[in-house]
Amino acid sequence: MFENIQQALQGIWNHKLRSFLTMLGIIIGIAAIITIVSTIKGTNDQIKQNLIGSGNNVVVVSLHQGDYPVELSDGNLPQGVSVIAPETRQRLEEMEGVERVSLYRQRQWGASVLYQGSEFSGKTLGVDQNYFQVYGYKLCYGRLFREEDLLEHRKLAILDTQAVSAVFSRDYPVGKTLEIRGEPYTVIGVVEQSGSFRPVIETLSDYEMYAESSSGTVFLTAQGWEIAFGFDEPQNVAVKAASTDTMTTVGKAAADLLSATQISDPSGSYAYRSEDLLEQAEQLQAMSRSTNRLLVWIAGISLLVGGIGVMNIMLVSVSERTHEIGLRKALGAKRRKILGQFLTEAAALTSLGGLLGILGGIGLAELLSRAMNTPTAISVPAIVVAAAFSILIGLIFGLLPATKAAKMNPIDALRRE
Repeated sequence: MFENIQQALQGIWNHKLRSFLTMLGIIIGIAAIITIVSTIKGTNDQIKQNLIGSGNNVVVVSLHQGDYPVELSDGNLPQGVSVIAPETRQRLEEMEGVERVSLYRQRQWGASVLYQGSEFSGKTLGVDQNYFQVYGYKLCYGRLFREEDLLEHRKLAILDTQAVSAVFSRDYPVGKTLEIRGEPYTVIGVVEQSGSFRPVIETLSDYEMYAESSSGTVFLTAQGWEIAFGFDEPQNVAVKAASTDTMTTVGKAAADLLSATQISDPSGSYAYRSEDLLEQAEQLQAMSRSTNRLLVWIAGISLLVGGIGVMNIMLVSVSERTHEIGLRKALGAKRRKILGQFLTEAAALTSLGGLLGILGGIGLAELLSRAMNTPTAISVPAIVVAAAFSILIGLIFGLLPATKAAKMNPIDALRRE
């Protein structure tokens, strides 16, 4: 076996140009497939990142009326929807696949957050003590809310780094006072989410999704929120799942529980629903895969052409080495030895072409990523499959020439010039 490999490599080296031209179809086909698969994987990872974010596995369950989320405002409280009780929260925390639960209330618009007469246009949240852990926030400076802050209904606020930039510019925010709905709230800390995730913005929908959070967020305690906004608003629920893959199941289970326990509206117009970001990501990924799968098949044509080229050159090689084959058979070489020799040569030729194609594909994927700002992610399984496939091509398309060589009559072979 090792002798056959050595002879095959020696033959490739002795006919370098011919061997390279023979391998060219394999190189192009493998490189194209590696590049396309890497682009598909990178695009799918980007879709998932843009929708789910930095991997915090959080599903938001919110109140809906029909197909639309309920926009809460003064005097617009939904009838028949109660505030989530402690025992319901405990049931949520005990559900399978749930790591942590946070209850919060939110205003995207009209919160009337002012600093020195200028209004803040980001989000305002009334959160519990679990919120920062659920969403993976870390403290930059100042402090977080404490138990006594909640018990004494202190009017305190925490800002994220985007809100600090939007509201305070170059001022140090801790100790400053915000006016929220006419009430003074003292800033006690600044937080930011762990990790360096930034969504890739390429479409209008990407921009709209990012713009909702780019102005930043002001956080109040649940008790501080009630001072400014009232006591009876139903909460949103942030459920942290144990893994990204269980987000859909956990979100649906939490929504079903809340709809069953918190809603007594006889009209049935209200229901809790989860933001099924994972399902949205999977739908977009499926669309991406179906589009790019056609490109993979087109690239596969190059492999077919390359395989035919290998078969052609091996037939030429058999014709050129007819005398050698006759001499080996006259000296006692079995058919399987001749067959193995030529199959090894074909497999070595396509394997080398596959290796060059893999390297070329990786390089091309990186080049496209830099030149066109296209996300790519090198797929190790694709590389393994490509390497195995290149060997398989050599064995399949080398079988006919090898069989022809093995079946040669040694007398006729020795007579041929």
